[in-house]
Amino acid sequence: MTAPTTSRLLVVDDEVALTTALRNTLSAEGYDVTAVTSGEQALAALGQGSFDLILSDLMMPGMDGIALLRQALAADPNLVGIIMTGQGSIPTAVEAMKVGATDYVLKPFKLSIALPAIERALMLRRLRVKNAELEARVRQRTAELEEANQELDAFCHSVSHDLRTPLRAISGFTEILRNEYADAFAPEPRRLLELVRTGAAEMDRLTDALLDFSRLGRQTVVRRTFSLEKLCREVIASLSGDHAGRRVEFRVAALPAVSGDATLVRAVLVNLLSNALKYTRPRDPAVIEIGVAPAAEADGPVFYVRDNGVGFDPTYADKLFGVFQRLHRADEFEGTGVGLATVRRIIERHGGQVWAESAVGTGATFFFTLPPAKK
Repeated sequence: MTAPTTSRLLVVDDEVALTTALRNTLSAEGYDVTAVTSGEQALAALGQGSFDLILSDLMMPGMDGIALLRQALAADPNLVGIIMTGQGSIPTAVEAMKVGATDYVLKPFKLSIALPAIERALMLRRLRVKNAELEARVRQRTAELEEANQELDAFCHSVSHDLRTPLRAISGFTEILRNEYADAFAPEPRRLLELVRTGAAEMDRLTDALLDFSRLGRQTVVRRTFSLEKLCREVIASLSGDHAGRRVEFRVAALPAVSGDATLVRAVLVNLLSNALKYTRPRDPAVIEIGVAPAAEADGPVFYVRDNGVGFDPTYADKLFGVFQRLHRADEFEGTGVGLATVRRIIERHGGQVWAESAVGTGATFFFTLPPAKK
């Protein structure tokens, strides 16, 4: 069995003859071996260079193998250790494994047993190092993603804020032309002026929506336990003006309490219920249900908002939650295309998920999860 030359072993035993024999034998197997005769010498060697594995005798004068291993692992958590012990000290060797040793081998030393133990320990070391590298990459990527999101939020805020001044100038001047100089325009120029005014108003709505969306990335999530059912009924009452003159039936099931930011979750419900009201406009009566899915997830309940509206093509369901993504024409149903992106951002900031199911003409169901109330 030949080991990679990069594997550096530190052999520690107070018997000079044994350390010499081990060094020669393991070197012949392809390992880079350093041999010392005390725990103190071993710590000094560890301080001068890095090692992959420490193979130490359990019972030594002064610092024993357990004390050595404890200090060595404190200095290098990825270091792996194997304890050598006599037959009568197996319980103590097991105790050494509790400290951090990956294995132990019995004296007299048998190469056929020791070499597989060393290879297993080195494999564990490689896995630890690889895992540490992956964790470092994840932390770096997470930090980069957070920075990019912050920059994107700042950009959205800046753009939406800076657009307000010229938009208001356009709206103001077109309104003056419309109110004070309408008689000076022929029908076609008046029509074009109205298109400018309408477009500026739509752009103003879009910048407002974008500004609200960017705020969500910076707003602190203040978590507390609250009644989702009570909040849902409050939102329904606040939307009564949006369906005046229509027959709309709300069916609210018994909803469990949840843990989260009630102000942000209110925005979720406002967007989902407003969408349901909008896309059920052709229905008489409109039916909107708010409930809990029967197959609840292990990490919390799955809530849903279901309507009997016009629905959407499920092929494009993945586009629903993107900014400015719309599946219906603006002349059919008004909107900015930011509402569902807002829903996703709020739910994800709570550690939850949101998704939708539908078919054209059969209504739509929006599912979302929130952390359950703490007991």
